[in-house]
Amino acid sequence: MLIALLLAAAPVQTQADMNRTTTASYVQADAAMTAQWKRTYAYMKRRDAQDTSRGGGFGFATALLESQRAWLKFRDTQCVIAGGQFAGGSAQGMAMATCKARLTRERTMQLKALIWPR
Repeated sequence: MLIALLLAAAPVQTQADMNRTTTASYVQADAAMTAQWKRTYAYMKRRDAQDTSRGGGFGFATALLESQRAWLKFRDTQCVIAGGQFAGGSAQGMAMATCKARLTRERTMQLKALIWPR
């Protein structure tokens, strides 16, 4: 009886609604990561410019750019695998968007952690 009451109170969502929700979550996570990327990349460029002791800087910005490119490839490929569980089904896109949102939020935290205190 309790389950029936809970189900009756829960809003019904179609797969299309769930797909839109997870896609919106990914878009939001991606925007946050992009903003953090800009801050972290600018920070790394400043570090490189300030460090002349190693013949022009360590190369933080270049390494960060390479890392980000590799990470994007990893994320996208990893999420294809995650969506593969539902290959050909209506939940495939939702699984991929959920994966991308999760990994993107994790990457945002990684980028934020690269701005080291002095």
